[in-house]
Amino acid sequence: MNVRIPVIATVAAALIPAAAFAQAPAAAPQPAATRATYTAVIDVGYIFKNHTRFKAAMDKMKDEVLAAENALKAERDRINGMMETLKGFNVGTPEYKKAEADFAKAQGDFNVNAQLQKKDFMDREAKVYMQVYSEIEQAVSVFARSRGIAVVHRFDGDPVDSSDRNRILGNITRPIVYHDPQIDITGDILKMLNASPVAAGPVTQPR
Repeated sequence: MNVRIPVIATVAAALIPAAAFAQAPAAAPQPAATRATYTAVIDVGYIFKNHTRFKAAMDKMKDEVLAAENALKAERDRINGMMETLKGFNVGTPEYKKAEADFAKAQGDFNVNAQLQKKDFMDREAKVYMQVYSEIEQAVSVFARSRGIAVVHRFDGDPVDSSDRNRILGNITRPIVYHDPQIDITGDILKMLNASPVAAGPVTQPR
């Protein structure tokens, strides 16, 4: 014996799940993550030239270099005087041998000290550059994240000297041929660096 299920009951049973889903509250849409899409440019050379604490550190180092050069000049004059004294002795005499040994030692010490001082100043200069460049990178990172900037390119804003072959070739091979001035963030970054709390103190000069 075949049992026939009423069509109405079958349709009603089929509609129950759909109705149940229809009555369930819809899930709140999740906001899409904001992606940085903008591009900007920065003139790092300009920032170094106008970075207040970097300029102060370089000026201080120039004074120290000048003082060291004056000290070396005075020592060189003293050594030249030793040479003149050496010429006054007869070759082979005890006085000559002693003066010759003193002169050779002074000349050797002078050369070593001059090289060591030069290396010290070059190392200190490199560390100051590195410290300031790290500050620039941090400032750019903060600024870019707050403005939705994905990429920041470097460019050289100095005018090209038509008489300088290297500058001409550098200008021809530069990666950025054109940029809208509105995407130049050099001024914003420089303002952040010069107005930051650390601007009150000098750039550290490692010894």
